Amino acid sequence: MIRYLSLEWLDALSAEVAADAALQELAGRHTIGVTQVVTAGPEGDVTYHLQVGDGAATFGPGAAYPEDVKMEQTWETAVGVATGTLNAQEAFIKGRILLTGNQQKLLEAQPVFGALDAVFATVRDRTEYA
Repeated sequence: MIRYLSLEWLDALSAEVAADAALQELAGRHTIGVTQVVTAGPEGDVTYHLQVGDGAATFGPGAAYPEDVKMEQTWETAVGVATGTLNAQEAFIKGRILLTGNQQKLLEAQPVFGALDAVFATVRDRTEYA
């Protein structure tokens, strides 16, 4: 098992994103840089990114560059969304996920996030959320 948001987890997702044909294909039609910041976790604050564009999709530690959207949330919220015990839309509406940046670009990239969810599912079974 790999710990959620650990470097090992980020590496596993990075490899899955790079190998995913659907995400790479979508990267030819969409461009977006998303930074995720998760605060107050077991290993402190964690920042990671998804960068999509010019036919490539990448995932890894650190902030997106260029960054179009930034999402900040607590460890508790991130775990809830990742495990499906908290609906992501509900978390946004209730202010548990702080979203800054170009929201229109985020909406236009919804197909990317649908494909990304399938990639996350491949790693979810190997992930420990404690």
